[in-house]
Amino acid sequence: MCDRSNRKSDICEADGDVRIIGKDTRMVFVGPPQSNDNGEGESWTIKPYARKWAADSGARVREVTLKSVRGYGDDTRCSVNYTVPALVFAIGGWTGNFFHDFADVLVPLFETAYPFGGEVQFLIANMNPPWMDKYRPFFQNLSRYEIIEYDNDDTVRCFKHVTLGLRCSSAEDFQMDPSKSPHGYTMFDFAMFARSVFSLESEHPSRVGERSDKKPRLMIITRTKTRRFVNAEEIVQKAAEVGYEVVMTEADPDVSKFSSIVNSCDVLMGVHGSALTNMIFLPTDAVVIQVVPWGNMDWAAGHHFRDPSKQMKLKYLEYSINEEETTLSELYPREHAVFKDPLSLHRQGWATYARIFLREQNVRLNVTRFRPFLERALRLLRRE
Repeated sequence: MCDRSNRKSDICEADGDVRIIGKDTRMVFVGPPQSNDNGEGESWTIKPYARKWAADSGARVREVTLKSVRGYGDDTRCSVNYTVPALVFAIGGWTGNFFHDFADVLVPLFETAYPFGGEVQFLIANMNPPWMDKYRPFFQNLSRYEIIEYDNDDTVRCFKHVTLGLRCSSAEDFQMDPSKSPHGYTMFDFAMFARSVFSLESEHPSRVGERSDKKPRLMIITRTKTRRFVNAEEIVQKAAEVGYEVVMTEADPDVSKFSSIVNSCDVLMGVHGSALTNMIFLPTDAVVIQVVPWGNMDWAAGHHFRDPSKQMKLKYLEYSINEEETTLSELYPREHAVFKDPLSLHRQGWATYARIFLREQNVRLNVTRFRPFLERALRLLRRE
């Protein structure tokens, strides 16, 4: 019935006569006869959101109980019967952050729902209408049916098969493990799906040759508050000098509009942050350049973007700034643990780590030191 072995997500499946009562956050089904005296069967309660290990994210996710019973009472009399299966999940948690929108919901949703070929009914808890409007094209490409808002639904809906929770073949964020995925799905499959959702036309980067007059397009994603490039114009000038047509922009919340701009580019560059998630819209074999801030952030850089980019069949370059390129040098003396022992600050917990290395830090890129990375990206494009 329920598989709790995955680090990220619990998932339950029930076949037979399954009845969903949304307002009571429960699902009941007639299970096999049980030996206990009260006539009730087993019961499972889960939070159907793919980040179960993070307690603070789970606090914003509704629990749903799946219970096996011997028979039904009047309160579970069917109001509507369905011939298609149901998929019940939540979009609470850390959604609202662009990276987690994909890592916690859209990627697991693809892995769980895509095999149904559109013949599946979504029932969604913790509904957020603005969030849903932003990503509705993804949902419309995975289900042919109107979404049911689970939280306030007082209709008893009856199904022959129900899946509760989203499947995660990988325990890592923004990744899939085809060896553990029932259908062998990969992040490349998801990237292709995401591009099809918005009818993006570029499948491969522009052909860049030694004698070509066509300049490759480099998108530099800027940030306005934290981890921003304080010398953005200097970076643009250096990139143009190397031979790029530069598009410098902030990430746009209009996913349809921004995905089209990303797809028109050959190289995507930005400081470590959620906006790099837009790499899913790049053409296959395009180049991603992740600028990693100061503070021993190699694990985060690899876990969130280095590994997923390679799984999407993108070329990847990583530039780690030195202590001369971080504005933390203007806030802390060189003898401080920020420079002498950053890992000691990691060990103080997320609050300290995030405050110093994610929120207080901006980047002043040494364009002379960085230039070889721009040139290497060009060479990678020419190989294509």
